[in-house]
Amino acid sequence: MALLVWFMMGIALWHFTVFLPERFWQGIVGAFLGAVIGSLVFGLLVLLVSGKSVDDTDLATALIGIPGTVIGLGVVWLIGVRQEAAALE
Repeated sequence: MALLVWFMMGIALWHFTVFLPERFWQGIVGAFLGAVIGSLVFGLLVLLVSGKSVDDTDLATALIGIPGTVIGLGVVWLIGVRQEAAALE
């Protein structure tokens, strides 16, 4: 159940990328993939460290997806900015 919560948190925060300039790697689809994969990977890492089960969900489970989503979006943003800078050279 925790995977579903992190997936939905990634999608929910991804919707706010429409307010950012279009510099994500592969555009809005890349931002979607970065948000979802980031939230899932970070959530699983925190889950492994804390020793909780995937079935244990609470408010903290949803909040764990937020930093993962931001990290995933940041990585995809940096890749896109680097590719854009390389194309201008």
